[in-house]
Amino acid sequence: MKKLLVAAAMIFGLFTTASAQSKIGYINSDELMGDMPEAAKADAELKQFQTDLGKQGQDLMNELNTKDSLFVKDSTSYSPSIKEIKRNELIKLYQRVQGWQNEAQELYQAEAQKKIVPIRNKALDAIKAVAKENGYGYVFDNAQGSLLIAPPGDDLLPLVKKKLGIAANAVPVKKN
Repeated sequence: MKKLLVAAAMIFGLFTTASAQSKIGYINSDELMGDMPEAAKADAELKQFQTDLGKQGQDLMNELNTKDSLFVKDSTSYSPSIKEIKRNELIKLYQRVQGWQNEAQELYQAEAQKKIVPIRNKALDAIKAVAKENGYGYVFDNAQGSLLIAPPGDDLLPLVKKKLGIAANAVPVKKN
């Protein structure tokens, strides 16, 4: 009889431990990251970077227009070989202007990743810490929309914001 009670107690302990590990929570990681102070700084830096890229593109376009105007104006005085060299320079510059938009977009995306990754990692570390501290075995990110049906869970956003020292009424950073 004593063995049966010990076995029952052990099984009960296993069920209690298992149910504590299956606690489910959810969080909106986009909202969390938008409320982090680092996000506002990164957003401002990315806007400035985008402005700088636009200025570089405009400078390229101005250079092309200037050189094209000079070529049209002075081409009658050029020898055939100089005319060919100048025309090839214009073609190369035109191709560079045409490719600038794609290049600028790639540069912007690379810069955005460089700014966002540390913020995302800090948020993920805080989410993991809060989940561990509060006994959550599963945490779903409802910002990604990948999970349509799930058992009810708890919203961890307020706890993670508290862990990161973010005010509950912080205004999220708007994305472009």
